[in-house]
Parts: sequence; structure tokens; C-alpha cells
Amino acid sequence: MDDQKLIEDLRPDAPLLGAPTRRGSRWRAAAWIAAALLIAAGIAWWIHSRPGTQTAMPRFATSGPMPVLADTAQKGAIDITLDELGTVTPLATVTIRTQISGQLMKLNFQEGQMVAKGDLVAEIDSRPYDLALGQMQGQLARDQALLKNAELDLARYRKLVAQDSIPHQQLDTQDALVHQLQGTVMTDQAQVDNAKLNVLYCHITAPVSGRVGLRQVDVGNYVQTNDTNGIVVITQIQPITVIFTVPEDEVPAIMRRLRAGATLPVDAYDRSRTTKLATGQLSTVDNQVDTSTGTVKLRAQFDNAGFELFPNQFVNVHLTVDTLNDTTIVASSAVQRGAAGSYVYLINPDDTVTVRPVKLGPTNGERVAVASGLAPGDQVVVDGADKLRDGAKISRRDTAGAAAPANPAQPAAPRRRDGAQGQKTP
Repeated sequence: MDDQKLIEDLRPDAPLLGAPTRRGSRWRAAAWIAAALLIAAGIAWWIHSRPGTQTAMPRFATSGPMPVLADTAQKGAIDITLDELGTVTPLATVTIRTQISGQLMKLNFQEGQMVAKGDLVAEIDSRPYDLALGQMQGQLARDQALLKNAELDLARYRKLVAQDSIPHQQLDTQDALVHQLQGTVMTDQAQVDNAKLNVLYCHITAPVSGRVGLRQVDVGNYVQTNDTNGIVVITQIQPITVIFTVPEDEVPAIMRRLRAGATLPVDAYDRSRTTKLATGQLSTVDNQVDTSTGTVKLRAQFDNAGFELFPNQFVNVHLTVDTLNDTTIVASSAVQRGAAGSYVYLINPDDTVTVRPVKLGPTNGERVAVASGLAPGDQVVVDGADKLRDGAKISRRDTAGAAAPANPAQPAAPRRRDGAQGQKTP
């Protein structure tokens, strides 16, 4: 049966094997191509209709006026300042050490308290030194009595020699004895004074006014003059100073101001430069340049009435060297920088902008002095300049970000930039 079917399939008029299979493959390929085209069309439609694409296009559009925030150049004064890093340094730091050896009997302070110059700080056992003082005083009294007796004998011998009753040699011997006893009395007096000084050293007083640190030894210990840590450290903090460095190129301007008798104010800020700690003045300039850094040390003094400054504290120093008066001032955010230098976008009366090159002076915070290129009353763009080009049409916006019509005859009053003005519209 199988052989007969095979013979029928091999007949010339029999249909070709696999013909229906080739037609099915062509249909499936066409279906896959159609599906791929539909997917590609869907992706293109999705990309084209995204909100981000539509909102991003007006940012660089040039057909309509560009909303910007404006500021007016003004005539005024601006400080020439230097911002440096400094270290709080006390005027005096004294380690209290004993000048004699003995047992520490008493500490007359609390750790961290303020003491005045001359206040009693510590007491050493003075009994051995009191006894030594008594001994020296007794020896002095004895030798003073011997000297007095020798002086009386010398006076008698002089009378007897005048009467030729005794040899002159005896007078000379007595005179030498008097001088010898005078020397002994002087030595005794020095020993008495030294003993009194040792007794005085048993009562240790503060040599400067300041804050007492942590005690280095406890009561009852035997202290000696060669103790390295001492008893306690006193640091003078009222007034207190800050030492900082400035580049050597800035020193001539500072010295000119000091020679003219000017007082240069100095402000001390914390690490973040947000909180002013104290205000003082420049007191002195070092006498040489540090060749390794090219800087010069300066010292500023502060009253430190509220103990804002602490020894060895790092602070940011703001030194005002001079003040420029009657100069053109504009917001620092108005200045743009490019390959050709600094420039601003000057707002014209027809609400277009012009690129205006400027030469800048000193900067103080959010304001900068303009040496040339602007005049008082000129209006410049302070926000939105990244979307502009020379000749672009603009519209001023208010602090809320909405566009406001411009009035060329009445320039807008200068506004202070805040968080709302600094925002950019898409």
C-alpha cells in the first residue's frame, strides 16, 4: 500500500511537494514587516508628543521676547577687601610653674575660671622656708652686733693713736676687722632677702589676666622647678588676636593705609562664612615675607567681650583695605565672562539687548565695581542672560516671575535679588 502511494506521488501530474509551505512563509514575513513598521511609527509618535520636548523648544526660541530680570547700575561706594584664613592667637599664654620645691598645699582656682593679674593661684608648703628665714635673720642680727662692737673699738683706737698710746698697726687691724664684718652683714642681709623671696614664692600668683585651663597636678604632690607640665596654664583672651596671611602683592596697599594713619577694620567669620564672630582692627604687620609661600603675616586685635573667639580657632578673616567712592556699581550676577573677557547685556530703550564689554574693579559680595563700560542708570540683565544673544528682544519680569511691560522713559528701580528672582522660567 505504501509503495503504491509513493508511485502516485511521483507521477508527472502530481502537485509539487512543499508548495503550500512556501506561500505560508511569505505571509508570515509580510506580517512581521507590517508589525515592525507599526511599532516604529508608535515610537516616533510617542517621542514627538512628549511634554519635555514641547516645553524645551520655547527655551531656545527666538520668535518672541525673552523674559529676563533687570538691574540698574548705580553710583556709590564699594569696599576693597581681602578674605583670608586666620588662626586665633592669644596675646599671652603662661604656664604656671613653681620657683621652689615643696609640697603643693592648695589650688585657689576652679578650672576654666577667669583670673586677674596678681590673684593667688596656688600655695606651696612654706614652713621649711619660714624656718630658713628665721635662721638667716638670727645670723644677721649676730653679725650686726659684732660689727657695731668693732666700730666702737675702732673709734677708741683712733683716739689712742692720736695720743700715741698704742701702735698704729693695731688701729689698721681694727679697721680691717670692721670692713670684714661689714661684708659679713651684707652677705647675711642678702641671705635674709633670699629666704624672704622663697617664702614669697610659696604663694604663686597669676602673672597675667586670663582664663585658667585644666590643672596639671593635684594638691598633695611634691612639685619642683624642673616639672615640665607645670601647675596650670593661663591664657589671655581679652583682648585676643587673629594671625592671618596676605599675598605679598597686597602688602604695599596695606602699608600705605597704615602710614597714613588709617584704621583698617577686620571682621572674623566662622568656617562657613555665614556668621560674623567679632569685629576688630589690624594692629601690626610682620617684618618679612615668607619665601616658601610668598605671603606676609598680619595680626588683628579683637576685644572679644563675649568670648566669641577661642585660642587656636580657625576663622575666616575679612580685611577692609580701602573704600572706592563715586564709582559705578552693578550686581555681580550681571557680569558674564567669555573668550573676549567680561561683558554684560545692556538693555536698550526698545527692549533689545546689546553685548557691552566691561572692565571690572573690586568685588564685595553680590556687588562689583565697573571701571569702564557702564554708566550709572544703565540697565543690565541679571537673570536669563544664558538665553540671550546680541540684539535679542526681551521683556522684563517682576519678582514673581511674570513678564512685565517695560517703560523706557521710567527705568525700573534696582531690585535686590532673592530666591524668587533667581528662578528661571522654562
